[in-house]
Amino acid sequence: MQSKLGLDFKKVEHAKGLAEKIAIEVQSFVERYTTVATERTICRALGIDGVDSNNVPLPNVVVDFLKDKGVLGQGVMFYIANAMIKTGLQPQQIAEKIAEGSYDITKDVSTTDKELLLKILRPVIDSTIDRIRSHRQKREKYVAEYGEDRARPYIYVIVATGNIYEDVVQAQAAARQGADIIAVIRTTGQSLLDYVPYGATTEGFGGTFATQENFRIMREALDQVGEELHHYIRLCNYCSGLCMPEIAIMGALEGLDVMLNDALYGILFRDINMQRTLIDQYFSRVINGFAGVIINTGEDNYLTTADAIEAAHTVLASDLINEQLALFAGLPEEQMGLGHAFEMDPMHKNGFLYELAQAQMTREIFPKAPLKYMPPTKFMTGNIFRGHIQDALFNMIGIWTHQGIQLLGMPTEAIHTPFMSDRFLSIENARYIFNNMHDIGEEVEFKEGGIIKNRAKEVLDNAIVLLEEMTQEGLFNTLEQGKFGDVKRPKNGGKGLDGVVERGANYMNPFIDLMKGRK
Repeated sequence: MQSKLGLDFKKVEHAKGLAEKIAIEVQSFVERYTTVATERTICRALGIDGVDSNNVPLPNVVVDFLKDKGVLGQGVMFYIANAMIKTGLQPQQIAEKIAEGSYDITKDVSTTDKELLLKILRPVIDSTIDRIRSHRQKREKYVAEYGEDRARPYIYVIVATGNIYEDVVQAQAAARQGADIIAVIRTTGQSLLDYVPYGATTEGFGGTFATQENFRIMREALDQVGEELHHYIRLCNYCSGLCMPEIAIMGALEGLDVMLNDALYGILFRDINMQRTLIDQYFSRVINGFAGVIINTGEDNYLTTADAIEAAHTVLASDLINEQLALFAGLPEEQMGLGHAFEMDPMHKNGFLYELAQAQMTREIFPKAPLKYMPPTKFMTGNIFRGHIQDALFNMIGIWTHQGIQLLGMPTEAIHTPFMSDRFLSIENARYIFNNMHDIGEEVEFKEGGIIKNRAKEVLDNAIVLLEEMTQEGLFNTLEQGKFGDVKRPKNGGKGLDGVVERGANYMNPFIDLMKGRK
C-alpha cells in the first residue's frame, strides 16, 4: 500500500522480521511445556464441567489430582483416554468419580498408543469442534442476513454492574443506543484466580465474573436485541489472566465474538509469571482463531504507566510481537485487534497531531487488523465537559485513521461507573463525528517534513532499535529489564509459575492441529 505518512515499508518489513525472530524463540519454549490452565482447558474441551461437593470446578479437580501425583506433564488427554478404554465411561463421569475420591485415574494406564487413544477420544473432540463451528456459522449467518450496515470503527462500550442480569439490561439498552460491541467487564481480581467460577453470578466489584453460564446468558440477550434491531451485536469478554485458555474455550463454546487476549498484559500489569502467560496465550489464540473471535491486545496500558510521547515506540514493538505470536497460533490478521491508545497529556502542544500520526502509522503497518483504539483515561478528571471534548478528539482520530474498534470514553468515567445516560452521550458523540467526518481520511494529505510525518517515522525508527535489542536479549530478558510500560518482571517470579510443567513423552493435544487446520 502507499503510505500517506511516507513510511518506508522496507523498514516495516525489517521490523516484522525482527518481531518474528523474537516470537520464534518464545514459540520454541512454549511447545516444550504445558500448564494447569492449558490442561483444564483440555478438560473443558472434552466436556468436563460442573463442581464437586465443595464447589471446586471439576476441571481443577482432575488437573490438581494429576499434578499432585507428579504426572501432569503427560497431559490430561493421555489419562482420560486410558480411563475411557478401561471403564467405558465418558470424561464427565470420570471426573465425577475422581471428585468422589473413588477412582485413581493414574492406575488405569493400559496403552501409550496415541492412535488408539485418539480414536477413543475422537467422538468427544468432534462434538466440541462442531459446537464451536456452529457458533461461528451462526455469527456469519447473522452478519450475512443483516449486513454490516455501519462503517467501522465498531462502537465498543462496557457494562460493569457485577450482576449478570443487570448487565443484560444495560447491554440491551446500549445496543438500542447504537453500540456494536458490548464488553462485559470482569470483576476486579478475577485474572488472579486460578479457577473459573461456576454458574450465573450476581455479585462482583467493578465488573461481573466471567463464567460460561454468564456468557450464555449475555449471548442469548444480545441475539434477542440484535434480531429486534436487525443488527448483529458482538459480545466481548476477557481471557487474560491465570485462566486465559480456559476462558477462551468457554467463550468459543458460547459464541463470544471478541476476547481481550494479550501475550504480555498479565505479565506486566497483573504480575503473572511470564513463562505461564506465554504458554497459555498460545493455546488461547489457537482457540480464538478457530472460533472466529477477534482478540484485543493491551498495549494501550503501557501508556498509563509510561509517558505516551516517550514510550510510543514500545507500543508499536509490542504490537509487532503480538502479531507474530498470533500468527504462530494460526490467528489471521483480520482477527487481530492490536491495541494502541490516545493517552497524551491534553495540555501538550500539538498533542492531537502526534496522536494522529501514531494512529495513522498503526493503521498503515497493520492494514488488515481491526485495530482496537483506546480512549483517553490517564488524564481524565472530574471535569466532565473537558472529558467529553477529549473523547470527541479521540473519536475524530478514530474515523480519520480507520480504526477497527473504538472503545468509547465516558464523561464520568473518572468519577464513577458510568450511567446508561453517560453511555448514550458517548455513543451520540461518536456517531455524530463518525458521520460528519466520514471521509476525512481520504480528503486530507499530510505535509512533507511536517510534525505528523516526522513523528510517525520517529516512532517506527525507535521501535526498530528496541526490536533489534530484543533479538539479542530475548523477550524474557527484555521483560526483566522493564522496557515495556516501565514495569520490571522476573522470569522466575510472579503468580502461577508452579503451574508450569514440562511435557512428557505421552503428551498430546490434538485440538491444536484440528483448530489450526493441519489435520
